Amino acid sequence: METRFRRDKLSSGSGSLKELKNSFRTFVSRSKEFAMRDEKSAKVIKEFYIPDCIVAPEESNSSSCSCSGTSDDEDDAPSCPVIVFVNSKSGGQLGRQLLITYRSLLNQNQVIDLGEKKPDKVLHEVYARLHKLKCNGDQFAAEIEKRLRIIVAGGDGTAGWLLGVVSDLKLPQPPPIATVPLGTGNNLPFAFGWGKKNPGTDRLSVEAFLEQVRTAKEMKIDSWHIIMRMRIPKEGSFDPIAPLELPHSLHAFHRVSHSDSLNMDGYHTFRGGFWNYFSMGMDAQISYAFHSKRKLHPEKFRNQLVNQSTYLKLGCTQGWFLASVFHPSSRNIAQLARVKIMKVGQSQWVDLDIPRR
Repeated sequence: METRFRRDKLSSGSGSLKELKNSFRTFVSRSKEFAMRDEKSAKVIKEFYIPDCIVAPEESNSSSCSCSGTSDDEDDAPSCPVIVFVNSKSGGQLGRQLLITYRSLLNQNQVIDLGEKKPDKVLHEVYARLHKLKCNGDQFAAEIEKRLRIIVAGGDGTAGWLLGVVSDLKLPQPPPIATVPLGTGNNLPFAFGWGKKNPGTDRLSVEAFLEQVRTAKEMKIDSWHIIMRMRIPKEGSFDPIAPLELPHSLHAFHRVSHSDSLNMDGYHTFRGGFWNYFSMGMDAQISYAFHSKRKLHPEKFRNQLVNQSTYLKLGCTQGWFLASVFHPSSRNIAQLARVKIMKVGQSQWVDLDIPRR
């Protein structure tokens, strides 16, 4: 009995030793695998990295007119340098998580939180610095400017904001813009092949998206200019009802001065531009209600599915499915607004036919 017990104990000990050796081999194998993966990841990220001499804020950047410590050989420039703009308030917590992941992979100064910095100021500084470096014969900076791409993570409004900013810069070679769908509808990312669903925020998902950006083909997008005239109300103001503001997607949107030739007596005249869509009538009313609620209670809008269901509820309460019953013809948009369009290459405004029922 005692001998048998000792043999069993010895057998158990051998098994434990064998398991320990196998565990050690597995650990060594996985360590090598992780090391190879990290090395491969570092090589991949190098293709998107922009040094501080180009993207660091003015106050923290040296006054030197060259990228010290960076090769000025154009062959050493990254194949797809990117500047990433993230709306950290979009997608619930996804925006903030995505911001953290991008900053862990790239230079933190090339990943911008739109809640902290305005994109027009950031891009103006970057392009001014690139121009200065190029004037000093820096070929590395010249290649960065030529290959630069922008990533914007947010909803349709955020994407439109960046499109407007890039348009306003009047660059001879504007950078292509890739959109990460973090909003509710994500119509703009969907139209350009980036999908509608909110993305993954882990390292592998971000690396996969960066690779998609590197290999993506450039496509053109139509831009629209808009002029709006609205009768001056007898009472009250035309300004957005708090806490809302005019959307960034209507870039450079402002009230025309009294001396402007576009102005008309008895009207407020506005002008600006947009890229995605411009809504009037019932769908605009629903969108306005949605954004009002989200602005007042952001904690209730942390999930794409919840946001979409809120849109659906607002659509039902506004009579979306029974418009002819809930909204008489006197409230039809054709009775309330006159819409004219001017096609490219033409100089005359043409009335847009809106059905009256």
